[in-house]
Amino acid sequence: MSDSTSEHRRHGFLLARRTFLVGAGSLALGACSASPISGLRPAKAETGSIGPTEGPGPVASEEFSAWVGTFRSRALGRGISGATYDRVMRSISPDTAVYKFDKAQPEFQEPIWRYIDRRTGEYNVETGKKRIREYSALFDRIEDKYGVDRWLLCGLWGLESSFGDLAVAPKYMRKVIPCLAALAWGEPRRRAYWETELLNALVIVDRGWAQPDEMIGSWAGAMGHTQWMPEVWLNMGVDFDGDGRINPFGKPDDALAGTARYMVERGKYRRGEPWGHEVALPAKFDAGLADGKIQKPLSHWIALGVRRADGKDFPRPDMIARLWLPAGINGPALALGTNFYAVKSYNPSLKYALAICHLSDKIRGQGGFVHPWPVDERSLSMPETQELQERLTALGFDTGGSDGRFGEKTQTAIQAWQKSIGMTPADGYPSDKVLARLRGG
Repeated sequence: MSDSTSEHRRHGFLLARRTFLVGAGSLALGACSASPISGLRPAKAETGSIGPTEGPGPVASEEFSAWVGTFRSRALGRGISGATYDRVMRSISPDTAVYKFDKAQPEFQEPIWRYIDRRTGEYNVETGKKRIREYSALFDRIEDKYGVDRWLLCGLWGLESSFGDLAVAPKYMRKVIPCLAALAWGEPRRRAYWETELLNALVIVDRGWAQPDEMIGSWAGAMGHTQWMPEVWLNMGVDFDGDGRINPFGKPDDALAGTARYMVERGKYRRGEPWGHEVALPAKFDAGLADGKIQKPLSHWIALGVRRADGKDFPRPDMIARLWLPAGINGPALALGTNFYAVKSYNPSLKYALAICHLSDKIRGQGGFVHPWPVDERSLSMPETQELQERLTALGFDTGGSDGRFGEKTQTAIQAWQKSIGMTPADGYPSDKVLARLRGG
């Protein structure tokens, strides 16, 4: 792909997933502060938005309307009809809440073992197994056409939208075009990128693939089962259900097939290769060789004494791999193949790619890492999470139910309880130590 496309993808998807990957916990960001654009003041929240949505005051309305008029020529130059542009852009208000989201940073930086464990827990594993069975015929077709492993694709689906559950949940979604319009109009740092994505969204409407009200997603514009930015929808989408339009919502056919296409064409996915392996390093192995940068065939690493952690033979000794120690020398060691980086092409984060790959292995029926994380805590099973939710609810901390699924309400409830008893850090993480403390009153 071109440098510009790569950069657009990197910025857009990283921003989109900053607010989506944890599911409800990442999306419910609360109230918004004043916009950086002069003349803006808070306005009534839109139905279905995340927290109060800021709208323009009288001066900003004039400023935005003038910008809409000026930007029209860009849209026409892109081939968007004047009728479509006027119908969409003359009737919207910019969703200026996005300015705060764009600058928001997470309160806590999760260590990699927490990031991985909370995304590969029992709920996601069991739901992933159900989806594999439910959509067996669809995965057959996708594997036949693109060669992308169903378990890997299902793991990505789980992380991106909780297997579609969050993609259609209005309380976690925003209308994308007002978000992109606000960013294109008033966010100077990446204005060219946001302008391009707004134009992409308008092309989608102009083609009749979707109406503006149907295009809901994260504040940064990612939409549907696998959280496509408009550019990906437009250029990588596939009409896999044959209904005459490309749609990342509704049935997962188009979303999963388009994502498989993306991994092949932009991520260089290799049919028939594993994403990688957990490995065991020999004594006195030079940890500097496991920096994630040195690419060698597995046969090279085997000659240095590297073995699979489970004791089995490598199925593809010719596979090019890099060694990586995600938690240092005392944690699991990994040999990362080309397909790991095909997953990473979807979002430029090693933690993100490892979470998907590890979740895919667990959905497939494999266990956790042979060599555990170097920590003295563990994540909770689904029954333990339900117990934790029940105990918090009994103490007056609302978890939104006791379904065993760790989401924003449960995280907020844990954090509020931790603060109430002076437990530090008050990070909202549902570990065995938190449950033990709750059991002890």
